[in-house]
Amino acid sequence: MSNSSSLNEFLLLAFADTRELQLLHFVLFLGIYLAALLGNGLIIAVVACDHRLHTPMYFFLLNLSLFDLATITMTVPKSMANSLWDTRSISYLGCTAQVFLAFFLFGGDFSLLTVMAYDRYIAICRPLHYGTIMGSRACVKMAAAAWGSGLLNGLVHTANTISIPLCQGNVVDQFFCEVPQMLKLSCADSYLREVGLIVVTVCLMFGCFIFIVLSYMQIFTVVLRIPSEQGRHKAFSMCLPHLAVVFLFISTAFFAYLKPPSLSSPAMDLVVTVLYAVVPPAVNPLIYSMRNKELKDALRKVI
Repeated sequence: MSNSSSLNEFLLLAFADTRELQLLHFVLFLGIYLAALLGNGLIIAVVACDHRLHTPMYFFLLNLSLFDLATITMTVPKSMANSLWDTRSISYLGCTAQVFLAFFLFGGDFSLLTVMAYDRYIAICRPLHYGTIMGSRACVKMAAAAWGSGLLNGLVHTANTISIPLCQGNVVDQFFCEVPQMLKLSCADSYLREVGLIVVTVCLMFGCFIFIVLSYMQIFTVVLRIPSEQGRHKAFSMCLPHLAVVFLFISTAFFAYLKPPSLSSPAMDLVVTVLYAVVPPAVNPLIYSMRNKELKDALRKVI
């Protein structure tokens, strides 16, 4: 994006061309955004206030809720405002901020999901050592590593993206400044370095994914050996929500960034981006609280 001298703004994808559909988009996104604020806000409040939830699992869940709140706030309010005011523009600085936050938050989010898989693995496969391995200092270090890796990811990708010269106009075919769409505006071959960086990031994420899968293979081997049905049920209720969140995030994000060009169309790109950038932050609180008695009891107390 180094042609910033002539580029003061970008034009984002308009969800609709008629006023009625623009307002419908505004109302839909407002509903999703308020649900995400309420769900994640409640989890943060409950975990912070209820001393019985001051355990590693809920500490990481609180961090995940912070990531989710930041992720949905990065994209949805701007898109809603554009629909409401019937505009498509975003400033150069605003677009750069979205590029940075996208890589920072998605990178950190996935690092944290990996840490949460490790926490579940220790809790179920090595319960006698759980207290010593997952002490409060270790948990803070792991959470800090997740935020730090996200920050590094954001800085590297943003520095690289803003150095790419753009000569294909300023129309971004997405409702926020998503890097694959930004690269379509670059001059010939100048985007290859960023594509290389994205491939490196995806490989690192794939390594984390393999770690999560191996952790869960071990977990399920142990859980299926538990003699009591109640014990099995408790173990599954601890693990399945996390697995569902990981699958939702991974499948949509990988498809968005690695799908073949033949499957790419403006409508398909939009749906996939909404699925990985907007839906998870709104549904994660539901997934985590649905089968969790401790969290439900604490929520009832707060409400």
